[in-house]
Amino acid sequence: MTIKKIISIGLLVFIPISIAAEYLEWGALTVFITAALAIVPLAIWLSTATEEVAIAVGPSIGALLNAVFGNATELIIALVALKAGLVDIVKASITGTIISNLLLVMGLSMLFGGVRYKEQEFQPIVARVNGSSMTLAAIAIVLPTTVIYTSNGVEDAAIRNLSLIAAIVLIAVYALTLLFSLKTHSYLYEVGLVELETENGENTEAEKPNLKLWLAVLVISTIAVAFESEIFVGAVEEATKGLGLTPLFTGVILLPLVGGAAEYVTAVSVAIKNNMELSVSVAMGSSLLVALLVAPVLVLVGFVIGQPMDLNFNPFEVVAVAIAVLIANLISLDGRSNWLEGVLLLATYIVLGTAFYFHPV
Repeated sequence: MTIKKIISIGLLVFIPISIAAEYLEWGALTVFITAALAIVPLAIWLSTATEEVAIAVGPSIGALLNAVFGNATELIIALVALKAGLVDIVKASITGTIISNLLLVMGLSMLFGGVRYKEQEFQPIVARVNGSSMTLAAIAIVLPTTVIYTSNGVEDAAIRNLSLIAAIVLIAVYALTLLFSLKTHSYLYEVGLVELETENGENTEAEKPNLKLWLAVLVISTIAVAFESEIFVGAVEEATKGLGLTPLFTGVILLPLVGGAAEYVTAVSVAIKNNMELSVSVAMGSSLLVALLVAPVLVLVGFVIGQPMDLNFNPFEVVAVAIAVLIANLISLDGRSNWLEGVLLLATYIVLGTAFYFHPV
C-alpha cells in the first residue's frame, strides 16, 4: 500500500473526532487541529476522484477537469473563509499557496527524488511556459498593491474596480493557457493523464475506472470538505490567536499545508519514481491555477456576496511571491534537478516562513 493510500485512509478517523470536538465544545484549538487533519485525507480523495473521473471520460475532457478542479480543496476552504468575513486570511492563503507550491512542493520533490536518483530531467519548454505564465500572474495580482504604495492615496472603490478588472483578465489568460495546453500545443503536456493512470496503479486500456463510483466519491468528498471547512474556519481565528499566530502567518503557511496535501503527496511520490516531469507540472500547474483562476474567482465571488475582496496584498507577500517565482524559474529553466536544488528551495521556504511568523500585523 502506498503512502498516499495510507494517509487517505488512516486520517479519516479524524472526521468523527473533529465533529465530536465541535459539538461537544472541546475547545477551539482541538477543533482546529482535528478538522485540519480531517481535511487532509478528504483532499486526497477529492484529488484522486478528479483524476479517476478524468481518466474515465477521456483525455480531452479529463485534462480540462484536472486543469479546472486541481485545487478544489483550497478553493472550498477559501470560499468558506470568505463567507465568514476572514478576508485577510483568504488573501494570505492565495499568496501562501503559490509560495508553498513553488518552494515547498518542488523542494521536497527535488530533494527526495534527487536522493534516490543523482539527476532527474523534465521538459524545460514546459517549465518555461509555466514560468512565463506564472510571472504574468504574479505581476497582475500584485499590481493593486503597487498602485497603493506608489501613490498619495487611492480610494477603496478604485482598488476594488482595479481588482475586478485584473480578475477578469487573469481568468481570460487562464482560458488561453487551457487552449494552449489542451489544444494548440497539447503535445507538450502529454505527461498529464498518462502518468496519472500509472500513478493510480490499476488503470489500463482494458479496464477504465468506474465512472459512477468515482463521480459519487467526487461528490461525497466535495461535500465532506465543505463541511469540515466550516468547522475548521469556525475555529481558526480563536485557535491561532491562542497560539500567538497572526492572520498573515495563518493564511500564508497553515492553510496551504492543509488544503494542498493532495498535491504534496502526489508530487513527491512521482518524483521518487523518477517522474520529475509530472512532479514539476503538478507544482507549477497548481500555482498557475491559484493565481489565474482561484484568486480571480474569489474576487468576483466576494463582490457578489458582499464581502469585498481585492488584490491589495501585504507588501511582504508581494516580495515573497516575487522571490518564489524568480527562484522556481531559475532552477527549472535547464530541465534538470538534483537534491541540492531541492534543499535550496526548502531553505528559501523556511526562511520566508520564519519571516512571516515574526512579521508584525
